[in-house]
Amino acid sequence: MTTLTPVSPDEHDAIATIGIVLVDDHAMVRQGLRSVLEREADLRVIGEAGSSAQALAVVATASPAVVLLDLRLSPSTENEGIDLCARLHKAHPEVAVLVLTTVIDDHLVLEAIHRGAKGYVVKEVDTSELVRAIRAVHRGESAFDSRSAAAMVRGINAESAAENRHLTEREQDVLRLLARGMSNRGIGQQLFISETTAKFHVCNIMRKLQVSRRAEAVYVASKEGFI
Repeated sequence: MTTLTPVSPDEHDAIATIGIVLVDDHAMVRQGLRSVLEREADLRVIGEAGSSAQALAVVATASPAVVLLDLRLSPSTENEGIDLCARLHKAHPEVAVLVLTTVIDDHLVLEAIHRGAKGYVVKEVDTSELVRAIRAVHRGESAFDSRSAAAMVRGINAESAAENRHLTEREQDVLRLLARGMSNRGIGQQLFISETTAKFHVCNIMRKLQVSRRAEAVYVASKEGFI
């Protein structure tokens, strides 16, 4: 693969204000993006890369304002783009990473944001939407197309639900005794806590598991691997 280096300034430097590095393993995609983006007076592609190593080198040399990053840089490594996003954010926090990819997945969108991406758009968006996204992340804002925004909301809701279902160590102790059919009094005696405290833990367990009966709590907990 040919190593790609930053391009030299050209005659519309005085107008262009947003330097962009394209990171995509397909040269044809990069060429297409370059031709589309450079129709805008304030956008200029100052570097390209087809791999993580190239991207890190080019960004360090070119000092872009925005990096357009495809998450699928290698067919054999699913996490390469996500890992690169985190490395770019850590090494160059001043650079806005905008994910531009074909992959739309609730967890992946959320993970990209957690790893430092300022926005996430799919390659099917029209040119005007992509340009708006680039300008938005350059201003320090977030940018999402409608599909990635919906995916992010679903991911946040799923993450919140998982956190809400987390059982404390004491609740797990109570749950194991609950599974043995013990009463609140029996649970309290076994764990050296009051019956009232045992009842409090049982109620919390049922609330977190979204059930209304003790037997349901044991069933759901068993099904989801808590016991």
